[in-house]
Amino acid sequence: MKSLLKKLFKSSPVVPQDPATLPDNHRIYCIGDIHGRVDLLKQLHDKIKLDSDTFSGHKTIIYLGDYIDRGPDSKRVIDCILNEKLTDFTEVFLLGNHEQVLLQFVLSEDPSIANDWFKFGGLSTLASYGVEIRGIPTLKDLSRLRTEFTEKLPNTHFEFFKDLTLSFECGDYFFAHAGINPKINLSNQRPEDLLWIREDFINSTLFHKKIIVHGHTVTSEPEQLFNRIGIDTGAYSTGRLTCAVFEETECRFLQTKNNFL
Repeated sequence: MKSLLKKLFKSSPVVPQDPATLPDNHRIYCIGDIHGRVDLLKQLHDKIKLDSDTFSGHKTIIYLGDYIDRGPDSKRVIDCILNEKLTDFTEVFLLGNHEQVLLQFVLSEDPSIANDWFKFGGLSTLASYGVEIRGIPTLKDLSRLRTEFTEKLPNTHFEFFKDLTLSFECGDYFFAHAGINPKINLSNQRPEDLLWIREDFINSTLFHKKIIVHGHTVTSEPEQLFNRIGIDTGAYSTGRLTCAVFEETECRFLQTKNNFL
């Protein structure tokens, strides 16, 4: 009986007693996975400008990664982020698993990386930079594709990808692209988990000392649970790009309307 009670106690979620909060006079806007939809990004930026117009405190905008792939305008997404900045915002740019694979494609000679990348949207990114795609690439095409992409990738874009960070913390929130490994302390998280984890994190009923805000796993609407908030609403296919807005103990959402390609 004791062992059964101990097991049940260990598996029960520990729900925080107090609501999560941010420092006073601080508001955060956090944008989910964009995936090459510059049209939606511009719409959401306009909504954020309007929403934040009367707020005089400290404003931070966080992008959760996966700027590229799948949608048609990966290059224009990066151009927008670099050249059409929101006024008076502190910017935080997180690394997504798609950007990690792009960097590996550019810097590595391992052909399996290209094969994996092309399966989940890499060819649309190459095309957006003006790389010529001649049917389904074979091994003999990889060298040309890598060389052409490297030549056409602006240095400002390459530096942007290299400088992306893995996580960000503010108040009672921890931001990462995919989530965290629930079995590891926040301070010791591994890059592969922050970028790629899915079921072990999504299905976890543990509270992680902070609420984890993440993208990566697509849901039809934002998911707001006691231990995590997921805001990847599949923008590239649904037309719904989501932004979570945090202020004091409040969390609300801004979204683009269903805008299909």
